[in-house]
Amino acid sequence: MLELKNVGFQAEDEKEILRDVSLRIDDNIVVITGPNGGGKSTLAKVIAGIVKPTTGQILLDGVDITNYSVTERAKAGISLAFQQPVRFKGLTVRDLITIAAGKELSLNEACAYLSEVGLCAKDYIDRELNASLSGGEIKRIEIATILARGSRFSVFDEPEAGIDLWSFRSLIRVFEKMQKEHKGTILIISHQERILDIADKIIYIRDGVVEKYGPKEEVLPGLMHTSRAGCDVLMDKMED
Repeated sequence: MLELKNVGFQAEDEKEILRDVSLRIDDNIVVITGPNGGGKSTLAKVIAGIVKPTTGQILLDGVDITNYSVTERAKAGISLAFQQPVRFKGLTVRDLITIAAGKELSLNEACAYLSEVGLCAKDYIDRELNASLSGGEIKRIEIATILARGSRFSVFDEPEAGIDLWSFRSLIRVFEKMQKEHKGTILIISHQERILDIADKIIYIRDGVVEKYGPKEEVLPGLMHTSRAGCDVLMDKMED
């Protein structure tokens, strides 16, 4: 279980991005949603340790990890898939998956993770992680590394960004399979209705404040009927 106690974050320009956020996250799939600039990605970075909260505490299974570095949090079982994945020149896809797994993998084992995200393993396993890969390809490779890690708490920042419709459907299946097989918590930042629909709970954050947090059945209907004029979250729909 991850617990945030009165977490706040203030940027260098003194703008307050997160304000007094208190959450207990222990369900299988939790989705964070809200308007752009509301603090969603900052919250993910605070959880992963990329930025340190200005105030408050973060606990993982009762252990205070507020001052843990990114590496320490990764070792504790927290993974983050970025909205814009990092490219590693000189490193191959197989290298990255092996590093993520933390052990030597056979070729078949490494390829299996790529197959999970809809990539033809023989076409990608020896590719270098450079500009020759599209945004959608690098995104799916990053998700494969999260699968290889088998983290107990995985954070995905807008995983649908830059991927096509077929990949989006595959992505939904990946999340459902992760939840079923790894039994960990998956925290997803998204506006997508179909991702919100697989959540156990939904967090709605606006202007750095958590305004709603509860079971999907309680939170989602209200978000679905929110008008554009109300300046609330707008859930994008992908056309079939």
